[in-house]
This record gives sequence, structure tokens and C-alpha cells, in this order.
Amino acid sequence: MGVVTIRILLVDDNELVRAGLRAVLAAQPDFEVVGEAGDGAGVLALVRSLRPDVVAMDVRMPRVDGIQATRDLLAHLDQPPKILIITTFENDEYVYEALRVGAHGFLLKRARPAEITDAVRTLATGDSLLFPAKLRALAERFGKTARSDAVARAKLTDREADVLRAMARGLNNAEIAAELYLGTETVKSHVSALLAKLSARDRTQAVIAAYESGFVAPG
Repeated sequence: MGVVTIRILLVDDNELVRAGLRAVLAAQPDFEVVGEAGDGAGVLALVRSLRPDVVAMDVRMPRVDGIQATRDLLAHLDQPPKILIITTFENDEYVYEALRVGAHGFLLKRARPAEITDAVRTLATGDSLLFPAKLRALAERFGKTARSDAVARAKLTDREADVLRAMARGLNNAEIAAELYLGTETVKSHVSALLAKLSARDRTQAVIAAYESGFVAPG
């Protein structure tokens, strides 16, 4: 079986940042940088034509920022790509808002090459949370003003609640299965069920809902 290629679109108004990311990502045998954009305005059209698996996108851009571009992708595509927000400052309300509206994870622009490639692979596989400690810190700082009762309304089973707590700690499906003495396929079923009940697109949104509902303490 050949290498599975992860197709990546880069979106950043800084050409040097895009060049640096391209150099890091293109060096990986399982990555292909399929295109670039300098603003969020044209991202939807590019995604439709290039069909990337991951969009690595700046959160702050002069015309259409990463938050609005994320909204556009999720609103207009039945199968949107994974969205990796690229940011200069990790404690940024823009980053938290991008995650709340549906971005799958975020990465600092000063990240080491190994962190960048690991982040893309983590999002592409989709069975674990990217940087759970950093997400927890963002929820601690910005989630207090967005309290919800999403988890209470979801009426999770006890096992689904256990799985959500484990997800919030950043465990992947295999790790959750080992901790809860379940089969991996059973964990996948629980994850799918709790995402549906929470109306969450992915693990990141589910964990944000858990923090904002007080179901999981961010501290």
C-alpha cells in the first residue's frame, strides 16, 4: 500500500510565514501543499477546487480573518477540511472564537518543525485533541463569558460522560479504550453519539462545550 498523502492549503497574509510553512510541510513524504492564499476571502473557492484535507490558516488577516473563513467553510461544505488556526499569540481571544465556531485546533507560528508536522497529522487522523492543555488555558481565560447548558441538555449516558472527560484530557480512542476497558470500536461509537448529542462537529467543539457547561473544570 502506498503512502497516504495529506493535502494542505496554506492561508496567511505574510509571504514569509507561508514560505516557512511550505518548506517544513513539503519536506514530509506524506504531505502535499496544494495551494496558498494571502487572505481568507478566497478560501472557500480554493477548497472547492483543490480539495485539501487540512487548511492551515492565520487567524488575523486584513480582509477576511480566520474566524469568518472558518464559518464560510463549515456553512457551505458538506465535508469541510480540518482547519488548523495559525497564530502569533496563543492566549488570543480570536483563537478561542475560531475554535468555538468550528476550527479543529491551533498552532503557534514559532512552533518547531516537528510540532507543525505532528499537528497536521493529528488533525488529519481526527481521533485525538490537539494541545489539550493549551485549549484548557484558553477556556479558562475566555470561556467564562460563554456559559451554556449544552452538556446538561445532551443527556449523555454515564459511559459517554466518561468518554467526554477522557477526550478533554487529550486521550485518543485507543487510550480511552484502554482506560475504560472498552473496545476501540465501542469508543468510536460513544464519541459519535456524544458529538451528535452535543451538536458538535468534532472533539474540539465537544470539549469546549464541556468547559463552557462546567462539566469539565478548565483549571
